Amino acid sequence: MELAIHGKQMDVGDALRTHVATKLEEINAKYFNRAIDITVTFAPEGHGFVKTHISLRVGKDIMVTAHATESDAYISFDTTAEKIAKQLRRYKRRLRDHHARLEQTPETEMTKARDYILAVQEMQGQAEEEPEDVPQGEDPVIVAEQPMQIQKMSVSDAVMRMDLSGQTAILFRNPKNNHLNMIYRRADGNIGWVEPEENVASAAE
Repeated sequence: MELAIHGKQMDVGDALRTHVATKLEEINAKYFNRAIDITVTFAPEGHGFVKTHISLRVGKDIMVTAHATESDAYISFDTTAEKIAKQLRRYKRRLRDHHARLEQTPETEMTKARDYILAVQEMQGQAEEEPEDVPQGEDPVIVAEQPMQIQKMSVSDAVMRMDLSGQTAILFRNPKNNHLNMIYRRADGNIGWVEPEENVASAAE
């Protein structure tokens, strides 16, 4: 298990590093014991608060993330670590039962794609003064892009991965019909599932 501990605009002392390493080793051994790498980042937040972010990779593209902001770095880390433990505890049996299938997905069951990051519109003040029917011009500017793979997985597996990673949406290929589906976190806390109507129609035939 590789552990990286970083401090953004703050120093992380040896005592805190030891506390972090000991706690995460205990969590890994108790709930999964297959963590590949863990990254912990501390950063000042507001007046006297510290934000901790933990990202733990337990398998091929299986990420577990959590964060918390507290008045003390130790409390901030402990709160975040407990969130990680809670997530692993919730899916402990499923992760172990499906470990081989989740980690050894054949390349033939993955679809190559590109992940683009678009720039946020900068002149928002002027945009508010313009009528809504005024064309906004060119497409959004792409500020970054990277290759990604759309994996084949069940809806329940997609929900699990979204919960563990903290993502708000996941695009995946449904093995029932080999078509693209998407799940997303709704504003009311529930999970939405998008499946094109043609997929539903073909499944019913």
